[in-house]
Amino acid sequence: MENMERLDIYHGKRVLVTGHTGFKGAWLCIWLNKLGAKVIGVSLPKYDNDYVFHKTELRKLLYADEKADINNHENLKKIFDKYQPEIVFHLAAQPLVRLSYDYPLDTLNTNIIGTANVLDCIKNTPSVKVAVMITTDKCYKNKEQMEPYKEEDELGGRDPYSCSKACAELIIDCYRKSFFQHSENLIASVRAGNVIGGGDFGKDRLVPDCIRALMNQEEIKIRNPDATRPWQFILDPLYGYLLVGKRLFEGKKEFAEAWNFGPEESSVVPVSKVVDLVLENWGSGKLRYTGNPAEKKHEAKLLNLDITKAKNKLGWMPKFTIEETIKYTVEWYKESQKLSSGKLLDLCIKQINEFICLPHE
Repeated sequence: MENMERLDIYHGKRVLVTGHTGFKGAWLCIWLNKLGAKVIGVSLPKYDNDYVFHKTELRKLLYADEKADINNHENLKKIFDKYQPEIVFHLAAQPLVRLSYDYPLDTLNTNIIGTANVLDCIKNTPSVKVAVMITTDKCYKNKEQMEPYKEEDELGGRDPYSCSKACAELIIDCYRKSFFQHSENLIASVRAGNVIGGGDFGKDRLVPDCIRALMNQEEIKIRNPDATRPWQFILDPLYGYLLVGKRLFEGKKEFAEAWNFGPEESSVVPVSKVVDLVLENWGSGKLRYTGNPAEKKHEAKLLNLDITKAKNKLGWMPKFTIEETIKYTVEWYKESQKLSSGKLLDLCIKQINEFICLPHE
């Protein structure tokens, strides 16, 4: 057992992060800033799930905080030209399955055309050497099977969100083979499962819905108690993203491909188990099943990722069990209620430091 691999390679690098005001984007920027990177954030002027970004006063730590829509190629290119980033992490997206039924065109535009715009800016910005494109585990054609999906499995999507992410993966692979095959630009895509962590207040997401109900002393309402997902603590996949970026910056072309990041099989549990753990760690609360047989918004029931490749080739593995994931997450929310906004950054850094010091097999 040893501590995780050092990530000093990011120190002093100009790192552009799209979607930096979102839940995952903000945590990634906090970690990158801790590593000494010059972080250039790019996001919409307003984003619903920006709690971590604002409450940690993250803007003060950034090298630049730019507001732009990734669907606007001209504006995005101006930002690339201005800052000449060396590394890009692309997280900006419409991230919700159920919302994609209400806004299919917005979802498709952002997740497909937006991704293509980012890739095109990378192609036309000589300073960029590395890009890590974040998609999702839902890019796979879901066959409601128990077997976990491998990186080479068929892509597809029944709902607009999953479809858009499958298309994004195809576009990433297209650009990689058409424009980056014989260049110094190395591009990887990363596919994570259902990410859980402190500060997520996204709509229509299981743990945020639970936390909101508990904070308001209301019943927790769940739709699909038997649906299973690859639940994982936020720092586990973020470490995977950073590790992929490091390998690429070291010029290792064999890492310019797709990567799955998920939990161990024992943490692929049903919704009901997650809610039980949230209640146990919170210390109070009630839940109620609200399933609607007439529900027309289809959601996958079974979903799991094969992480063998990341373990064997990348040297990555998840550190947290589902029990530890919920413990750390609920602890963050409970602690955050006692702290002023400025102190929330310290709470995030505390959890990052504890994560770094945990043994890594």
